[in-house]
Amino acid sequence: MSRARAAIIDRWSTFNYKPLYSDNLGMPNRRAFPEAHATWVPAADERRLAAYKLLTAYDQNQAAELAAFRDGDEARERREFGDPSMFVDTITSYVLGDEQTITVPGAEHAGQDTANPDAATAERVQTLLREWADEELLAMRLLQTERKAVSLGDGVYLLHWDADKQRVRIKTYDPGFYFPIIDEDSDGSDYPDRVHFAWELPEDKARRLPARLRRITYHLDWIRPQTANGVDRVGRALRAPVMSEADGDQVAQPVLGPGDTLDANGSITRVYPWSDRPSYKTVYLTDAVWELGDLKAPIDVDSLPMDKAQFATNGQGEVLDRLDLYQDFIPVIHVPNTVPEPGEHWGQSSLAKVLQVFDELSGADTDSGKASATTGSPILAISGQAVNSRDQYVSAPGVVWLLGEGGSMTSVETSSNLAELRNHIHDLKDRAATTARLPAVALGTSDPAQYDSGYQMELALGPLDSLIASMRLARDHADRLLPKFVQRLFQAGQHPDWVGLPVLPAKLTRGAYTPTDKAAVLEEVTKARAAKVISLETAVRRLQEIGWPIEDAEEEILRIDARSFEDARNLADALNNPEEVARFLGRQAPDTPEAPPVILPATDDTTIPPQTAQQTAEEGEQEGRGNT
Repeated sequence: MSRARAAIIDRWSTFNYKPLYSDNLGMPNRRAFPEAHATWVPAADERRLAAYKLLTAYDQNQAAELAAFRDGDEARERREFGDPSMFVDTITSYVLGDEQTITVPGAEHAGQDTANPDAATAERVQTLLREWADEELLAMRLLQTERKAVSLGDGVYLLHWDADKQRVRIKTYDPGFYFPIIDEDSDGSDYPDRVHFAWELPEDKARRLPARLRRITYHLDWIRPQTANGVDRVGRALRAPVMSEADGDQVAQPVLGPGDTLDANGSITRVYPWSDRPSYKTVYLTDAVWELGDLKAPIDVDSLPMDKAQFATNGQGEVLDRLDLYQDFIPVIHVPNTVPEPGEHWGQSSLAKVLQVFDELSGADTDSGKASATTGSPILAISGQAVNSRDQYVSAPGVVWLLGEGGSMTSVETSSNLAELRNHIHDLKDRAATTARLPAVALGTSDPAQYDSGYQMELALGPLDSLIASMRLARDHADRLLPKFVQRLFQAGQHPDWVGLPVLPAKLTRGAYTPTDKAAVLEEVTKARAAKVISLETAVRRLQEIGWPIEDAEEEILRIDARSFEDARNLADALNNPEEVARFLGRQAPDTPEAPPVILPATDDTTIPPQTAQQTAEEGEQEGRGNT
């Protein structure tokens, strides 16, 4: 009696149409996805890990290799020409934009006469963040994470302080290694208090190491007394509490960490550099390895036996067994590809809804390849009596066959079938692009001559605009958390450049992603500027947005003003202030010499002082009025 097929609807039920992914019980094939069925993998993550592997196979043109586990070696004959990978690369480039820049609000006002001190601080923080991004190759890390998010549905950043390099480091993890412990009462928007990164290490026969499991854990928990390196009874390295020395009748007590205090309730509190309020929480880091042979069911990644663990050591010699990181946030950023459903934590791959179209496209490509073989080397049939029926006829250029009386030869024409298959392939590609909301102009497959203006192109890009808008909305929180965590970690590491600076609300800003009619925008900006309906600052920033080579808008405005002599003349007429005009032109006003005193000529040989001359003139005026 056959069992009824289980109908499972979840974030990955899009792949249920494949028997390889979902059997009668809704579980992935064990031979094709052995990693998902490992003893330490939680049952809730089995379908997620299998979906990641399935999507990676499509991205790497290896979907036929997975299908062979169920359908046999014949499945390997299916052709895959990289269409899923092309879709992933295209969407990734659009969601990233042409550039990525860290911006701090208020930094653009630094250096202006009316700027307040906060603008200078914002400009300083923005400069430090951008210098860090250059040193840490942030653009490359973004590309790695975004490609994972677009193809698999999720991407993960990990930030940590590197004491050796004296800067914050950023890593990109495959989401298949990411295991957050999500509270059942959470709606999915609350970030978990415990996060694991776990993966298997293969057996290393050269170093006589068995197959192992490595797990890195970040746990936000209550602050506890200070710990230090120690060993247990069997010599295994771990961390042990630091105890005070016993003094007479005083019993040894646990020692508090630097800067920690006890409140009235006996709880340990700590004030972090980025907050004025005491905090009761800190993050503990654990990095350990287990031998797979020591892991017996029932266990999972969150309940591994700690007595079997071998803890790692960092560069400063500290054992990573619940090491206090002196920070009250988990430095892990999850990047979902789409806005999660209510109560969900995971995003959805951009390939999920078009996967069946890609299967049809692969089948059509395979049939087209077979049809092209018969078209290039047609099937021939010889009828009638041959000169020698025992001869073997070979079809090749320049070959002449002698046929007997009544003999004839015919060929099977398959070119019409090949043409229909190619038309079918074009239809499937259009269907995939429409479903994925990638118009032909976005894929670069349309003729640019059919668009008479930039406005027509903008209308054609409408579906892409809505797609990228929703994807960037899903990343907005992560784009704000990244620079926020970087600032906090620099302060936690007590880097001298960051001492005394506040944590400001910065954001990772993504550039434009669609082509722009630069000529039309230039004409629009020129007319608006001539009509005095926009300022010079707005005009320059608009040109900067569409790709004009303007590195600094404020510097460009200063250069324009330095050559605006007509505007300077109008300013001089309006203010009659040479210093203001010189400041407008970026120059120094010339020194104005003092006017010499006025000396009236003398009436005789004796020089009359100026005051006497003025009195004489006034008396003459009075005498003239009297005579009148």
